Amino acid sequence: MRLNDPLITDFTFNGETYSIDLSFDNVLDVFDVLSDNVLNDLEKAETSLGLLIGSTPKSDVIDIWNFIYQEFIKIDVEASIEYDRKGNPMPIQEEQEKLIDLNIDAEFIYASFQQAYGMNLYKEQGKLHWHEFQSLLNGLPDETIMKRIIQIRAWKPKNSDPPDYKTNMEKLQRKYALEEKEVE
Repeated sequence: MRLNDPLITDFTFNGETYSIDLSFDNVLDVFDVLSDNVLNDLEKAETSLGLLIGSTPKSDVIDIWNFIYQEFIKIDVEASIEYDRKGNPMPIQEEQEKLIDLNIDAEFIYASFQQAYGMNLYKEQGKLHWHEFQSLLNGLPDETIMKRIIQIRAWKPKNSDPPDYKTNMEKLQRKYALEEKEVE
């Protein structure tokens, strides 16, 4: 995201220009489609394109979908590359742990936006762009419930932590754990 670039409302693919609705709630609907276990990949792409551009193109469905996902939707969590004294990249230690889930944490995200920005996300549906939403979510102040939950999930015990503090943090980690919900 660059502040001197306009928010994306259309794009060109293979010489064809498409309008695109990247409001945050629409993108969240796309994530719901992508997590649907009944649809195959082509059906997911067609449905997602229907939500985002209002129609399904006659051809290049998968290519257009992949372009949109990579360019406008994908959430990149890039690990910072560390270098040794000679400037050589150090090996990446481990994959970054998932600390937030847009579905499971929806009520905490809502409360945090209300607390930090005075923003009612329900009133912002259809208006707040996905890139704006991501920026505001990433910039939540430490005092918000969502930021506190992220800190709890990321906490690792230290030898210097008092036993009662460790016990309390472990209890909070169990309470706010991101576990896969079983489908009934």
